Amino acid sequence: MHTKTFVAVAVGLGLVTLSACGASNGKSDSSSADTRTVTLVSHNSWAASKGVIADFEKRSGYTVKVLEDGDAGQAVNKAILTKDHPQGDVLFGVDNTLLSRALDNGLFQTYQPKGSDLILPQYRTDQAKHRVTPIDSGDVCVNYDKKYFADRKLAPPASFDDLVKPQYKNLLVTENAATSSPGLGFLLGTVAEYGDDGWQDYWKKLKANGVKVVDGWDVAYNQEFSGSAGGRKAKGDRPLVVSYASSPPAEVIYAEPRPKTAPTGVAYGTCFRQVEYAGLLSNARNPEGGKALLDFLLTKEFQEDMPLNMFVHPVREGAQVPPEFTEYGRQAENPGTMAPGKIADNRDQWVKSWTSLVLK
Repeated sequence: MHTKTFVAVAVGLGLVTLSACGASNGKSDSSSADTRTVTLVSHNSWAASKGVIADFEKRSGYTVKVLEDGDAGQAVNKAILTKDHPQGDVLFGVDNTLLSRALDNGLFQTYQPKGSDLILPQYRTDQAKHRVTPIDSGDVCVNYDKKYFADRKLAPPASFDDLVKPQYKNLLVTENAATSSPGLGFLLGTVAEYGDDGWQDYWKKLKANGVKVVDGWDVAYNQEFSGSAGGRKAKGDRPLVVSYASSPPAEVIYAEPRPKTAPTGVAYGTCFRQVEYAGLLSNARNPEGGKALLDFLLTKEFQEDMPLNMFVHPVREGAQVPPEFTEYGRQAENPGTMAPGKIADNRDQWVKSWTSLVLK
């Protein structure tokens, strides 16, 4: 589940998810006559400031409609099933763990947005065909409850190796790699760390050390994790959770009253870098509107609007991150990474092996 921390809360604080209502008939809501509406299909963590969207609509003459379709995996799978009659014009939110599935199924048509020459080199991909455009990046990492470890005078884990030590037994909750984007990102992080020959042995140790697996991020973070504000009466009992490097800033920014420091921390030695892409859907009803929207997603205005809305980092050169976003957390300096091609070649078998090893 590709849910960024506290997006639901953000909606109540002046952000907007626009027309967040998925269609179930597999047909686009944009009729051929309605060429002034451009429809963005996204996972359910899309959020943007009202003023920024209004600026785009005023300048372009298009009205933006957003259809949210669950987490990233669900959105991609539904887009594949409806690609002949797509729900919208642009798909946002397919990440590097799922990119090959989207490309292999012909979801996108070629388009190189204005401003793509300003994308930071480390995020560029599919440069020969320009079927997708990188929009943002984020790090999947283990988060920890600072109070739990301070109360016990126990140092929090800092690396994958630490997580299998006896002092952290029964403390970690993660998401199912077969159903959740951060869960899959964490699995890929262990593959990047230990290689094809070592990751399964690592997971045997992690299972023996009491790791708990749940279906998605919301359950892991807001129900099982002891350090989450989460809007609930009872806290979970697991002080370690697979989440994002941007979760601590979110804990501070949306807290009332705002604390001076984040109540949660990040084990930066456990991070895996995710990159999210957008693309113009094949058979889009309004391809010109879709192209204008893709151009907009790379503008400095939108790129600088993302951090406090979706808790991700911009990919455009010169786009600034708000100080409150970095004051309480930072990007991982040396995150795990993996070429999309390697993910494409091995993802399904890795998930199958992981499921047999961890869930049975």
